[in-house]
Amino acid sequence: MKEPVIDVTPAAVGNEVRQMKDAGWRLVGLSGAMVDDEQIDILYHFDKDLTLSHFRLRAPRTAPLPSISAVYSAAFLGENELQDLFAVRFENLVPDFKRTLYLEEEITTIPFATNVKAAEKKT
Repeated sequence: MKEPVIDVTPAAVGNEVRQMKDAGWRLVGLSGAMVDDEQIDILYHFDKDLTLSHFRLRAPRTAPLPSISAVYSAAFLGENELQDLFAVRFENLVPDFKRTLYLEEEITTIPFATNVKAAEKKT
């Protein structure tokens, strides 16, 4: 069975996530994938009663994205990891490790960018 993937916009993701939490959905995790050199998909994974649902947020990689850490506090780990791996930025992320979640110093490359040289120039 294929779980539903619901497309959300940066402007709507906060409200959509809040509705999921209010309806009793649990945040399972976040993942990301480069669509191309310019865009990224952020996937939000939810579970309720052994049923999965997913949100897909497609956005420019260089645009700040809204954090959902105010709704699901554990999201700070996934959002910080996405910042490390894809060099995206989340607004109002608490705590924000500023691309140092795994390292003591700032990451200078973008590990999962499809075209690292092009992506690094835009950071």
